[in-house]
Amino acid sequence: MHNKPEIIIYTDGAASGNPGPGGYGVVLMSGKHRKEMSEGFRLTTNNRMELLAVIVALETLKVQGSKVKIYTDSKYVVDSVNNRWVFDWERKDFKKKKNPDLWKRFLKIYPKHHIQFIWIKGHANITENERCDVLAVEAYKKPNLLIDAEYENAGEGEGLF
Repeated sequence: MHNKPEIIIYTDGAASGNPGPGGYGVVLMSGKHRKEMSEGFRLTTNNRMELLAVIVALETLKVQGSKVKIYTDSKYVVDSVNNRWVFDWERKDFKKKKNPDLWKRFLKIYPKHHIQFIWIKGHANITENERCDVLAVEAYKKPNLLIDAEYENAGEGEGLF
């Protein structure tokens, strides 16, 4: 069995207005491979896009058990995982927590890899982070944006039924 190369992921999310049009940007790198992804939504929040960027990046990985380093400027994402808050929220069924749909999706993929989250300062001339920011902003400026249905249907702060 040969060692799998480490996967480096940079992610960023952005929203204009917050809530408003939003997007995410992802750069995945491993060895000589590099992939960029982005998507835009007509109405969402910055935190949803930060978290969705991480989820989409992890869902893209083809090999389970990969060693993954995720660099993000989102304290929301890094602190929620590194301080293990999200596991507490899960036990309490995300009562009064925002973005339960995305956190549940994250928790499905999180155990499949060996993931380390590293917080980096945003807009600090870190090349790949800057690239993710550009991708995220370009994504939400496109026409025919996707609908963040969970966000739009839930109405922030209201129940789902």
